[in-house]
This record gives sequence, C-alpha cells and structure tokens, in this order.
Amino acid sequence: MRDYDAATAFLGEWGRFQRLVFFLLSASIIPNGFNGLSIVFLAGTPEHRCVVPGGANLSDEWRNASIPLELRGGQEAPSGCRRYRLAALANFSALGLRPGSDVELEALEQEPCLDGWEYSRDVYHSTIVTEWNLVCANDWKGPLSTSLFFVGVLLGSFISGQLSDKFGRKNVLFATLAMQTGFSFIQVFSTSWEMFSVLFVLVGMGQISNYVAAFVLGTEILGKSIRVLFCTLGVCVFYAFGYMLLPLFAFFIRDWRMLLLALSLPGLLCIPLWWVIPESPRWLISQGRFQEAEDIIRKAAKTNGITAPDVILDPSELQDVNSQKQQTYTILDLMKTRNILTITIMSVLLWMIISVGYFGLSLDTPNLHGDVYVNCFLSAVIEVPAYVISWLLLRNLPRRYSMAAALFLGGCVLLFIQLVPSHIRVLSILLVMLGKFGITSAFSMVYVYTAELYPTVVRNMGVGASSMASRLGSILSPYFVYLGAYDRFLPYILMGSLTVLSGILTLFLPESYGMPLPDTIDQMLRVKGSWYVD
Repeated sequence: MRDYDAATAFLGEWGRFQRLVFFLLSASIIPNGFNGLSIVFLAGTPEHRCVVPGGANLSDEWRNASIPLELRGGQEAPSGCRRYRLAALANFSALGLRPGSDVELEALEQEPCLDGWEYSRDVYHSTIVTEWNLVCANDWKGPLSTSLFFVGVLLGSFISGQLSDKFGRKNVLFATLAMQTGFSFIQVFSTSWEMFSVLFVLVGMGQISNYVAAFVLGTEILGKSIRVLFCTLGVCVFYAFGYMLLPLFAFFIRDWRMLLLALSLPGLLCIPLWWVIPESPRWLISQGRFQEAEDIIRKAAKTNGITAPDVILDPSELQDVNSQKQQTYTILDLMKTRNILTITIMSVLLWMIISVGYFGLSLDTPNLHGDVYVNCFLSAVIEVPAYVISWLLLRNLPRRYSMAAALFLGGCVLLFIQLVPSHIRVLSILLVMLGKFGITSAFSMVYVYTAELYPTVVRNMGVGASSMASRLGSILSPYFVYLGAYDRFLPYILMGSLTVLSGILTLFLPESYGMPLPDTIDQMLRVKGSWYVD
C-alpha cells in the first residue's frame, strides 16, 4: 500500500510545476494584503471642527473665537465636537463686545455641532468618516466597521474549510476571490454607512476563504520540504507585499471611493490563473476521481520534463487507504483529558492576544506621530524580516523559547513607549515597529507550533479552535485603538501587558521541536514540558 507522497515522488520537490504553483498561489494572496487593512485609510479621521454658518451674524473676531479650546496630547487645540452657543455670541457681537477682554469665554455655554462639521483636507480628501460624519457622538461607527469586517472573517473561516472539502480547493479559491473583488467593487457605490458595513462583512468572508483555500491547495500539491517554505515565507511574505502596496495606493488616491475601486480591480488579474493553477490531486482522490488526479500529475510531469510511470495511481491501493474506518472526533475531544484541555485553553488565549496585538498595531498607524502613509509602509515592511526570522527560528531552535522571546520583545517595547519624551517622536515610532516585529514573528510561528502540539486525529479542530480565538481577537482590536482617543498610551499599555503575559504563558506549553508529530490523544500525553512529565 502506497500513500500519495510515495506515488508522486518521481515528480521531484522543486521542478517547474512546483515553482509555478508556489508563486502563483502566493501571488493570489497579494490582494488580501491591501484589502485586509484598507480600512486604515478608508475610515481615516481628519482634523475637524464645528461649522459656523455664514448667516450667523458674527463679527470676524467672534467667528474666530466660536470654537472652544481643549487639551489634546498636552497641547491646546480647537474642539472637534463643541462650539460656543451661537445665539449668545450673536448678541455679544451685536453689542460690540470683544471676546476675551469684555467676555470671559470659559464661562460661556457650549453646544454640539448642530450645523455639521468642516474637515481638514491636508491628509485625506474624503473618507467614510467625512462622507457620513462618523465623528463625536457617531465616532463608534468607524471601529465597528472594522470589527464587522473581522466578523466576516470569522464567519468565512467557519465555512471555508467545509466548502473546500465539498466542492474542491480550486473552485472555492476562485469563487471566494470573485466574492472579495465583487463585493469590494459594489462597496464603492455605498449610499450609507450601514450599506458599506454590511458589504464589508461579505468582503471579510471572501478574504479569509480564499486565503485558507490557497493555503490548503499549496500544502496538498507541494512536497514536504517546500510545504513549510510555502506556509511561512510564501504566503506571509506575499501578504506583506500586498500590505506595502496599500499606503502607495492611498498616497496617490486620497478619495475613498476611488481608492476602494483601485484596490478592487487587481482582483481581476487573478482570472487567468484559473487555467494555470490545478485542482488538488489529493482532494480528487478523496472524492474517488482518480483519472482526473492522474491527468494533473501527468501534466505536472510533462511541465517538469519528467517521464511519468505507466501506472501512477493504483485505485485499489488508494481506495484501501481511503476506506479504512476512522473513529470520528468532535470538538469535545479537545477537552477530553486534563492535558489536552490545558493546551487548548492556553492556545486559545495565546492566539487571541497575539491577534489583538498584530491588528491593534496595524490599525493604529494613523495615530502615530509623523506621516500616516510612511508609518503604514514601515508597518508593512517590518513584517518581511519578521517572517524570515520566524522561519529561521522554526528551523533551528526550540518552539517555546522562540515564541516567548518574540512575545517578550514585542510586549516590553510597547510598555516602554509611555516613557519616551514627547519631543523624541522618532524613538516612539521605532519602538512601535519593534513591537510589531516581535508580535508578527510570534503570529507566524504560532501556526506551526499549535499544529505540532495537537495529535493528527484532532489537529484540524485544534488549529481551527485557536484560529477562531484569533478572529475574536481581531474583532476586539479596533476598540483597543479607539481607547487611544481617551489616553494616547492606553492601547500600548494594554497590548504590551497582554503580550508579555502571553510570553509567560508560552513557557508552560510542551516543547514540540524535534519530536515526532503525535497521531493519537494518548501519544500527546507523553509530550514532555514544564507541567507534563511521563
């Protein structure tokens, strides 16, 4: 009896066919990079203040004094949400009284922006915030839009696995690419914030589903040695390339509708890939479609310039493998023993905290000092060395210490930010980027580490439960950024503390480096670690 890897070993590991699949699948991830965090610019909040209507019968002096000053970041700035009551100011103006000398402004009654807002156009020409006035009493709607996108990601991660098991990896990959591109395009014509947000949920569903489908398709087609490279460097680095393109698009296109249109159209470039990327032969075999699987393998052999053997897949052998009765497992098996329950709880916490840190820092770039476009670009660039370092650490060092070191680095530098004097702005940006580096490294390592901790029989379920926790973390992350409106350092203190806590948590997990992968829950119990001894 031979398994699929043995049957296709004659293809080699890194022929022209594998290189084609590796790079094209990785390239299909690029739109995810700029769509996933486009909300940073689509929902950018420019400086704003209350409109004082032209017919308010105010002298120039009183018009200039109509907006109260408030402390913001240690400096006085015009209020974005209040103005002095215009009826009172018109009376003072008519009487010829002067603001400051004749009338004490601090004692005057204030009112909200009853006539709307005027927005600075220095950074953004238009965003969903300026279009639908998502400021002051409605400022919760911006973070909610972001959270709803991640709700879509959560829903998509629920169904994408089941869909690709039923309809095939390739079909789901292209259907969800079309879904992401199509709904992004429709979003351009949104007539209200509610319509924009509902469509954003659907974009999120499409985005995660094509990411997962590309991930699974790559791991099933590529050989063992290339698989790890594809999962860490291939997919992640191309995602970072997409993320780097986002601030470049946004810098040249300052109108949110045009920007969204420009970010949607590259999805059309994936259409020709339908005729190049094959279906997963493993999936075809699992469906009993042996001839189609063999045709793909023969085509791959031809692409690689290799002569295929007369018989590649022997249906009787492979059907033996497929028909072996397997015990069914449920989510409850992740709580069956004290050991697996402890690992599940710790994995869920770990994934959630890392996700809050990663998305919190990515969404917070507009709030950093300096140019929003440069900061976003730096936040994307720092991911590439983070992925490379995590790949090297995974190859050469124990998982526990690599993960803990990355998390301690990320958490500690975020806690240091509050100590940086306000005039040394470059240092605080540097620390944020260093924090992002540590958390991004941990994010790419946690996938591999979690998969190694769970036994084969529940591995998919274990990684799925952890991944779901990470989606919950991403839904919460916009509100961590939102707290920055009340205290500039609060998001960093919270994210830093949680990240350090997760680093400590990691040290209590079992070590999986150099260990054979457990196949059953019983084998998992024999994994040695800080708490678990034979």
